Amino acid sequence: MAMSAADKSYDVIVVGAGNAALCSALSAREQGARVLVLERAPRDQRGGNSSFAGGGLRVVHSGTEDVKKIIPDLTAEEIATTDFGVYTREQYLDDLARVTQFHADPDLAEILVDSSTDTVHWIRGQGIRFVPYYGRHSFKHEGRFKFVDGVVIAAVGGGRGLVDAEFKVAEKAGIEIRYGAHVTALLRGNGGVEGVRAITAGKQEELRARAVVLACGGFEANREWRARYLGAGWDLAKVRGTRYNTGDGLRMALDIGAQPHGQWSGCHSVPWERYAADFGYVDAHMTHTSGQRYSYPFSIMVNANGERFLDEGADFLTYTYAKYGGVLLRQPGSHAWQIYDAQVTRLQRDEYRERDTTKVQADTLEKLAERMEGVDAAQFLATVREYNAAVRRDVPFNPTIKDGRGTTGLAINKSNWANPIEVPPFEAYPVGTGITFTFGGIKIDNRSRVLDIADTPIPGLYAAGEMVGGLFYFNYLGDAGLVSGAVFGRIAGREARAFAN
Repeated sequence: MAMSAADKSYDVIVVGAGNAALCSALSAREQGARVLVLERAPRDQRGGNSSFAGGGLRVVHSGTEDVKKIIPDLTAEEIATTDFGVYTREQYLDDLARVTQFHADPDLAEILVDSSTDTVHWIRGQGIRFVPYYGRHSFKHEGRFKFVDGVVIAAVGGGRGLVDAEFKVAEKAGIEIRYGAHVTALLRGNGGVEGVRAITAGKQEELRARAVVLACGGFEANREWRARYLGAGWDLAKVRGTRYNTGDGLRMALDIGAQPHGQWSGCHSVPWERYAADFGYVDAHMTHTSGQRYSYPFSIMVNANGERFLDEGADFLTYTYAKYGGVLLRQPGSHAWQIYDAQVTRLQRDEYRERDTTKVQADTLEKLAERMEGVDAAQFLATVREYNAAVRRDVPFNPTIKDGRGTTGLAINKSNWANPIEVPPFEAYPVGTGITFTFGGIKIDNRSRVLDIADTPIPGLYAAGEMVGGLFYFNYLGDAGLVSGAVFGRIAGREARAFAN
């Protein structure tokens, strides 16, 4: 007769089954721990928000030779036609500080940056493959691909491919994974955290372990908490990823005295298909992420009043996209339109051409205005005329650098990549706000131990992934999330195992 999980004893229980959780489990198992992973979602929806990630990983590197160590099967043609650039430790730390308005916890930031490359090599050592991140962070200019913002690698198959590969490694390593297991509480005894209470198939049970790692996401899928902590209107945002990240891990940790940390009023949110479903979903092993509308640096965005409301070309996409969702939410009706002409549609990402994309098209701006539902047509046409007249046509357009081809004299100038909207056909895409993850979390130390209000570690409790507060504020550094999950997940698993000994 098979032994039930309730009858077994574990060294480490990991709550969650995304990238951070799986790295925790693999790290603990690598040290010889008996590991149980508890995933709230059913098997076909497993992987948390990691399944919805693009798969990019921001790591320190010094160019082609470093990239070849991570992607040894780079072809001679790829090497010859690609400028990978360099991305130094100082650039990484500066970028993280700048986008978070210097609020990022300096200790966590240094651990993330200094461990980034080694951690990716560790993941690769598990048998997981990477490829150059063409199409997301590079542009072809004058016959050569140039990476523009430091991010050069991605997991094969994107975020979904990464977690699927991690699941295979975990299963091969003998890590037990239970699906449909809703963890509701931490069990605390005289020695600290000693297990969890979970509901599986409608039945409640207690599962014991010497240490617990919480890696089950933020509260972005909880409408009530979004309204409570992020503010009015956030309950109406679309959820880009999993419906299962409802803040359970945060609540459980807070219930036993964990210290809240980071920006609980902040989140990663992006321009998203206005008419997208309420949640992301996985179907037949394919993750649906076609709602993203990230080519806006080459567009203008107008709100329902027909007016521009932000600098679309302020910086490369990776430094602005995760804060512009919040700007969109504050517009009249919480939506806007992205406008393109035929000069730049070649630069649009693939999602703009997918079947569930909403767009209108016309051969004149007047006809386009008529088809843009809910927009002040007269003001829109005036906005385009003023914008076109303000474009610095004497500056060459170059998507691989901040080209300085902006506008002059407008209330909100566009800083880079400004092209007059004058070549038909014209296209307009309605966009709203898609929330990715929340920034508020719990406080950990340099060993991923969860801290109480006195900055004292809670024995036996560790955290990784979205649950870690203190890294991101106001904005997010593109493609640092999977790396953060892996770095602190690896530390949490190793430290949990050491505590369990």
